[in-house]
Amino acid sequence: MDDEVIVEINSDADLVTARAEARALASRLGFSRTDATLIATALSEIARNIVVHVGRGRITMRHVREERRYGLVAVAEDEGPGIRHLGAALAEGNASRGGLGLGLPGARRLMDEFEVVCGSVRGTTVTMKKWRIPDELELLRQKRRGGGGARPNPAKADPRR
Repeated sequence: MDDEVIVEINSDADLVTARAEARALASRLGFSRTDATLIATALSEIARNIVVHVGRGRITMRHVREERRYGLVAVAEDEGPGIRHLGAALAEGNASRGGLGLGLPGARRLMDEFEVVCGSVRGTTVTMKKWRIPDELELLRQKRRGGGGARPNPAKADPRR
């Protein structure tokens, strides 16, 4: 599965699109509803930061795979002035511009991996990953198909998800 979803972030309306696209991709990758909601919420928080602090940017989401796990990686990029005090911005409860201070630390809490890189002159890139380890049934199906490694099974129908 080589899904790549790009959402341009220019206004509050784009937050809804980013959230919906994140949830849809997570569902296609076999994440539970709970994890899909966590991913969508983290993306929404980062998209909100783009709208409030920069005005425009882009979020790219795609499938990522390693030998025994797979997941979703989201990369949010903007060309703003960067984050002046990154350590403070990552601290819990550090509100700025009237916000709640939950954006970066909240997204970091919801995802498995989280990295922020500020450009030397302009721009900020936030990379987030959420991982999923396939269950025994998925691994058995992959083995029967002759596939190796962790791969999502979008045809998997589990009513609990």
